[in-house]
Amino acid sequence: MRRTTVRIDEALLNEAKAFAARNGRTLNSVMEEALRQLMNRSERIAERPRVELPAFGGEPGYAPRMQVALGMGHTFDEAVDDLWLEEQLETLEGIRRDDAR
Repeated sequence: MRRTTVRIDEALLNEAKAFAARNGRTLNSVMEEALRQLMNRSERIAERPRVELPAFGGEPGYAPRMQVALGMGHTFDEAVDDLWLEEQLETLEGIRRDDAR
């Protein structure tokens, strides 16, 4: 085993010493484990396959119904409430049609 000198933030060193004492370990074992975990985590991250996230290919802006409501001078909240109410009424109409069959 080799000795070396490192510079470390004093507050972090104090936390590491306290952690070691609470867990009945040496400061050296705590620092070695932390360094090993950091290196292992870096290797696992490098080995993970790259994830391609889907991108929206449409035009920016609101849905057509929302755009119409906003164009009529409604606030955003009013437009959302109106569209929600329209959807609820459409759902009720669909239920009524199903019940009539």
